[in-house]
Amino acid sequence: MVACRTIVPGTGLAALGAALAAATPALAQQVAPEDDSIVVTAQRENETQVIRQGSLGALGEKDAMEVPFAVKAYSETLILNQQPLTLGAVLENDPSVRTSLGFGNASEQFVIRGFPLYGEDIAIDGLYGVTPRQLVSPELYDQVQVLNGASAFLFGAAPGGSALGGTVNLQPKRARDKDTNRVTVNYLSDSHIGGAFDFGRRMGADGSVGIRVNGAGRWGDIAIDDEYRSSIVLGAALDWRSDRARLSLDLAYQRAKVQHMRPMVQLDGGVTAVPDAPRAGSNYGQDWNYTTLRDIFGILKFEYDISDDFLFYASAGARDAAERGVYQGFHVTDAATGDAYVTGSNIPRNDNNEAAQVGIRGKFATGPISHEINLGASHSRYINRNAYEFGPFGPDGTNESNLYDPVQITKPTFNVFFNGDLDDPNPANRTRLTSFFVSDTLGAFDEKVELTLGLRRQQIFYRAYDITAGGETSRYKESATTPVIGLVIRPSERFSIYANRIEGLVQSPSAPAGVINPTEVFPPYKTKQYEIGGKVALGRFNASVALFQTDRPQTLVESTPDGNVFTLNGQQRNKGIEFSLDGEPVKGLRVIAGLSLTDAKQRRTQGGATDGLDAIGVPDYTANVNVEWDLGFLPGVTLTGRLIQTGKQQVNLTNTLELPEWTRFDLGARYVVAAGETPITFRFNVDNVANKSYWSSSLGGYLVQGLPRTFKASATVEF
Repeated sequence: MVACRTIVPGTGLAALGAALAAATPALAQQVAPEDDSIVVTAQRENETQVIRQGSLGALGEKDAMEVPFAVKAYSETLILNQQPLTLGAVLENDPSVRTSLGFGNASEQFVIRGFPLYGEDIAIDGLYGVTPRQLVSPELYDQVQVLNGASAFLFGAAPGGSALGGTVNLQPKRARDKDTNRVTVNYLSDSHIGGAFDFGRRMGADGSVGIRVNGAGRWGDIAIDDEYRSSIVLGAALDWRSDRARLSLDLAYQRAKVQHMRPMVQLDGGVTAVPDAPRAGSNYGQDWNYTTLRDIFGILKFEYDISDDFLFYASAGARDAAERGVYQGFHVTDAATGDAYVTGSNIPRNDNNEAAQVGIRGKFATGPISHEINLGASHSRYINRNAYEFGPFGPDGTNESNLYDPVQITKPTFNVFFNGDLDDPNPANRTRLTSFFVSDTLGAFDEKVELTLGLRRQQIFYRAYDITAGGETSRYKESATTPVIGLVIRPSERFSIYANRIEGLVQSPSAPAGVINPTEVFPPYKTKQYEIGGKVALGRFNASVALFQTDRPQTLVESTPDGNVFTLNGQQRNKGIEFSLDGEPVKGLRVIAGLSLTDAKQRRTQGGATDGLDAIGVPDYTANVNVEWDLGFLPGVTLTGRLIQTGKQQVNLTNTLELPEWTRFDLGARYVVAAGETPITFRFNVDNVANKSYWSSSLGGYLVQGLPRTFKASATVEF
């Protein structure tokens, strides 16, 4: 399949060109020093990068100081300034999050507190299943909210079976009281160019009706040799508000393509060392490897103030998606020489998802004790339709390559393992998640002490089908209750300490053949998290610290006098400490920084063989420092810099293969000028300045290489 690389200029680019022409004489003019000058005002609008609040699902939108959880959000300002190609590039700013790749395709996966978060388990406006599951274009969103920690009570069970160490929630853009008129053009090396537009208006009496339309398009090769990417996104948000009611509709379209992608690297069983990472820009992928993703999704939301203290809310969302592609695997057989072989597959997939929630939130008092109660329910349905063909599974003389000297091979015939209708995939599985929740946050001493108690009853109903004949092959229908208890003590408005005990929830596997309890169905297994922490908010500066421990059950076959029994008595324990700070400690100097130390251990493993060893793919530490400095002696100029450091990671259960720690430096600058009364912002960034070659992740036991040096430039006109 040949990628189309023709770029069609639009009216947005023409408007930007006219504005740039008008700005040319202004570049040489001296910028007025007054605080109300256009340049100073535009430069100050870049200040808000991190917002210490976010959606907590059942508890609603909350300020971080008010809740017993670690939550924050990255703003659209940060997204605009850093020019990220995908959601993973936004989350690079978080010291507790690292990005990896999905198995064999172009999807992004994330590691939070040592546990994976799959792309399909990212929420939009509190709903799972609506977000594009493989790649997310960040241009559509006002905030990227990150909750560190388990969230089964807050959001319910995630459909993909992850979100045990943290959750990401995307907040769509909505019209603001101030008009939005923004056009951007951008460039990313080697030849990836595009543009974006963003328009918002409030209309009617008192601005009761809002509309915001934004979109972006990008096409071309990125810094990895001959890897082509394109993305087109379009979003529209309509909202209406009265004294008591609010109604909104968010609709979006996303189409992404990746051609000749550099794959992750698997090590065959006989490999006894981790190979050195190839040249930073090297591409050992095949030119027939591609992924095309199309998503149409939306959310309808309604809120009504029953009284000053009670709110009724309801929302419903849906997503229709199609994925097509020819994927490849890359297996290294000799770490020293880089000898390898290529495998391939064709897996067409369609998804049809629906999700809804409804609830009541209210406040009242009983004597000196205040209460904030939440009552609600959620229901979601997911249908996955797919087919597949695989092959070959090993070296056969025609599919051999090399990590350091890649070979383009003829696309193999995928006839080793196949099933289903490749042209019109049949349902492979259906999942229904239903839950009911209730909570009460009790406050005392003028709400300086608040205790949150809650329960969510969750049912997981999963059915698998024969994708050729169409009949049901298995089903899983089990329920579990996940409680939460959280305590917040706020001696002052600027300081709080907190503690929580909360759980994660995922579907358990059924017992396999070969044990004395084959096909036994287990209830959903629950992770148990304990956390304590503290937060400080000093106006323009915020800081937090958290200590956590999470126990996750694992499958285990135990020997008994009657034979081997399949159980969930294994365990992985992740514990650690997180530091995070952000803000503007000195006027004109902004910082986002943090450090996360994680000790992830295998416990109660098969026969005790790996008890006490490190878990796979969990860095022992992660650290970030992101700095912006407005140069007072050069009005309109801002310098930026970022350091990302990641500690050692294990590649296998026996800990005989290990990735070394790695460090990456990014540099950049912004320049704001005025064209009449129109501010124009020019940006230039360089990621991985040193062009360092390194393995960035070993999540799942496979290797993902870090991106090479990448130049990024953009210009934005706001009129």
